[in-house]
Amino acid sequence: MLFRKPRLVIAALRGGSGKTIVSMGLAAAWRANLGLQVIPFKKGPDYIDAGWLAMAAGRPCYNLDPFLMDPDAMLRSFVNRSNKGDLSLIEGNRGLYDGVDVQGSFSTGELSKLFRAPVILVLDATKMTRTAAALVLGCQHLDPKVNIAGVILNQVAGKRHEKVLRGAIERYCDVPVMGVIPKEKKNFFPERHLGLVPPQESKNASNALEFIAAKINDCVDLKGLWQVAEKAEPLGWPAPLALEPKRFQAHRPAVIGVVRDSAFQFYYPENLEALQEQGAILVEISSFENSPLPHVDALYIGGGFPETHLEILAGNTVFRESLKTEINAGLPVYAECGGLMFLCRKIAYHEKTFPMMGIFPFDVVLEEKPQGHGYTLLECVNDNPYFAKGTSLKGHEFHYSRIIGPDPSFPFIFRLKKGHGIVAGWDGMCYKNVLASYSHIHAVGNEHWAKAMVNAALCHRKERMGEILAHKADAERSMSGTHEYLTAY
Repeated sequence: MLFRKPRLVIAALRGGSGKTIVSMGLAAAWRANLGLQVIPFKKGPDYIDAGWLAMAAGRPCYNLDPFLMDPDAMLRSFVNRSNKGDLSLIEGNRGLYDGVDVQGSFSTGELSKLFRAPVILVLDATKMTRTAAALVLGCQHLDPKVNIAGVILNQVAGKRHEKVLRGAIERYCDVPVMGVIPKEKKNFFPERHLGLVPPQESKNASNALEFIAAKINDCVDLKGLWQVAEKAEPLGWPAPLALEPKRFQAHRPAVIGVVRDSAFQFYYPENLEALQEQGAILVEISSFENSPLPHVDALYIGGGFPETHLEILAGNTVFRESLKTEINAGLPVYAECGGLMFLCRKIAYHEKTFPMMGIFPFDVVLEEKPQGHGYTLLECVNDNPYFAKGTSLKGHEFHYSRIIGPDPSFPFIFRLKKGHGIVAGWDGMCYKNVLASYSHIHAVGNEHWAKAMVNAALCHRKERMGEILAHKADAERSMSGTHEYLTAY
């Protein structure tokens, strides 16, 4: 049986047109007003928009990235996760046909064809009328295989503006206008250098989502969009069968800590699920709590915005010192971007410096412009706890920080074929069982990562248990000798 679930792609002519707001509003409105279980997806490696979509839908938002993932792995991930809901909502990125080259490779348009999903085009109508039809018509003709099934107009100035826009698009493009969103003076979704402020840091996230859900409910044809989604062609991919739970060995599962708070918040849900599928138990840990690191067999420190919480991180010496002790005792740690920054000696920001972990003897400086931005291609060239030499990885980096001190002679773990990294062409630093880099990787495109992480955790626990048993045996022998000595006298 082929996969037939309803699905829809929300795309635009460029970034900043309003597709994220529309996608959030649709997910929240369908959920609240029609009772639909919406499975949200975000095209590309984005964390922040995905976080908002997850909050709007009330369930995790997954990533679809044709650069990081091969088509079969991406289809498998999409089908397995879409099967848990009523409708799959895919938010595109940038413009509909924007890719990495002239051919538009890895674009939202190409993704829509892979998933045979109808496209709804969000069009920012600021200071235009009939030209809007030319833009939609151009998208239709550039690739007729992309199914542009409707248009949602954003930033519409009034009824007269709407009448000309709607008439031109429906006359010349033969597609329906399925929503008209008026200009809003108040901005419920402030932005920062990476896009929207993450929902974890928003003080009025719930109110903002309620507002946009009500706006979309009033201004967009929800039932009509549902009908468009229902008309999506069957995928040439089998619907998932009910799978038996995986059976793992009788040993106690690995316990992996995940540092998750408003400083470290960038985690792909697929990565966390991949660890669980390998049998791991995940424990969320806050770097803000003034308490020692709890007992774990390994630790995952993701990216985020440590620079917005430097005083808290610097002041929490109890957590930092306990983590440092565990690292020196061999605790496996995998860290990305913000996690890498945290593991360095100190962070300089706004002419102040803040002490961090000091695992790596280098300092971090925050700059005004991006120091690394885009996809990365990595080749493992040095020993580390997770990847064999010669392993090729695909990742993504976006950081305003740079690390002062290391040069290309430093024994970096990854040679970069694409991307910037810690220094031009190099990424990844290792200390004992710690591996940290600027590159974020995605488990769907790097399936061996989760298994390696869990194996490292189990090996560490085994070594630690061996040491405990050895100490216990030594203590028992010592006590036995003392007993014999006392008995003799």
